[in-house]
Amino acid sequence: MEETRPLKLYFIHSLAAGHMIPLCDIATLFVSRGHHVTIISTPSNALTLRKSIPSHPFLRFHTFQFPSQEVGLPDGIENISSVTDADQLVKVMNATTLLQTPIQNFVEENPPDCIVADFLFPWVHDLANNLNIPRLVFNGFSLFTVCALHSSSHSSNSLLSPTLPHSITLNASPPKELAEFLNKYLEMELGSYGLIVNNFAELDGEEYIRYYEKTTGHKAWHLGPASLIPRTPEEKAERGMKSVVSMHECVSWLDSKAENSVVYICFGSLCHFPDKQLYEIACGIEASGHGFIWVVPEKKGKEESKEEEKWMPEGFEERNAEKGMVIRGWAPQLVILNHRAVGAFLSHCGWNSTVEAVSGGVPMITWPVHGEQFYNEKLISEVRGIGVEVGVAEWNSIGFGERQMLVCRNSIERGVRRIMDGGDEAQEVRRRAQEFGKKAQEAVGEGGSSHKNLTALIHDLTRLRDAKLLS
Repeated sequence: MEETRPLKLYFIHSLAAGHMIPLCDIATLFVSRGHHVTIISTPSNALTLRKSIPSHPFLRFHTFQFPSQEVGLPDGIENISSVTDADQLVKVMNATTLLQTPIQNFVEENPPDCIVADFLFPWVHDLANNLNIPRLVFNGFSLFTVCALHSSSHSSNSLLSPTLPHSITLNASPPKELAEFLNKYLEMELGSYGLIVNNFAELDGEEYIRYYEKTTGHKAWHLGPASLIPRTPEEKAERGMKSVVSMHECVSWLDSKAENSVVYICFGSLCHFPDKQLYEIACGIEASGHGFIWVVPEKKGKEESKEEEKWMPEGFEERNAEKGMVIRGWAPQLVILNHRAVGAFLSHCGWNSTVEAVSGGVPMITWPVHGEQFYNEKLISEVRGIGVEVGVAEWNSIGFGERQMLVCRNSIERGVRRIMDGGDEAQEVRRRAQEFGKKAQEAVGEGGSSHKNLTALIHDLTRLRDAKLLS
């Protein structure tokens, strides 16, 4: 019948792992309902994504050659998670601009029923308007953070607007350039048909959904957590990039540990701490006395790899051979966070890591670094009470910015102990985290809030498509 004809959707992801992984997970949600999805990508990124999302006859990739030579990048570096310095970061951004024309030509020649694009591609607005098709936007943030950013528009103050449902003061003031950059793109989002959010309504809270819709007049669709889409253990392990340790090795090690006895430590793919900060982390986690899995970003280049161990306290790995595991590079995070032995997550509060921890019912120890992470910290610690703060008060630029303030080992040890030592505060935080973990699972299940939102969104897009055909 006419009304059941599948939708044809194009997904355009940005060249950052933290954006492209959840957006492509969300693409598979539409595929699971029988709709035809094309993910517009580049060869290396498509190879990575294919390994971590379930294959399906209705899901295809359309790739455009990455302009490596034109921007002066070596082959294989096609997203900002692979760059080694600030110069390469700029080159990837330049490459993104060069991809606009070929993508635009393809879409115009083969128009879909809807485009879902990252908010860093504002040019999609005119493209969708010219084709008279709806555009949905994805920014990779929680709606709480979007509300906070909108309410503090053009302000670099740590005190957030009193109009928000909660009274919140950030632990650091956002850099003026960041506030201006984000607000410019968030304003452009409002011209779209709606915002897709990789979260579930219960975590952002109805109060923030109402606030967003009332203050912006824009619709937000909570479809997550995207990390909970059904996938094989191998797809979970390969999500993002190939892990440097096997899933079996990780699981076997965790299987030998008691429940909630291990703290998982990871600061994402874009955070590069100086050696003296890595030294303080090592001292802090060892002093806490708790088991750990610590993901340390791999140093790039042969000369650097020879230097990479100089920061580590003498005998650290030997003393902690039973108690700890150090992973140099990419780790199978979904597998780790869903293991019963993991009792806390010391994290940079990137949104993907946050929603993955919440989905696993794991309490967080928050250490925001850059971007929107200081907003996420407050949703975790103050608004929902599912984590505790290390107490970071310096907002850095993304990736390779110089840090002035060191987070000392005592603060790190104290943060770990607040959750892992199991006092009254820890028990309450753990109870709430596990409660939200159950809510996350329910949200994506049949009849859950995210499941219903997807049904409603598909209905809306089908109605728009059919009305256009009749006009």
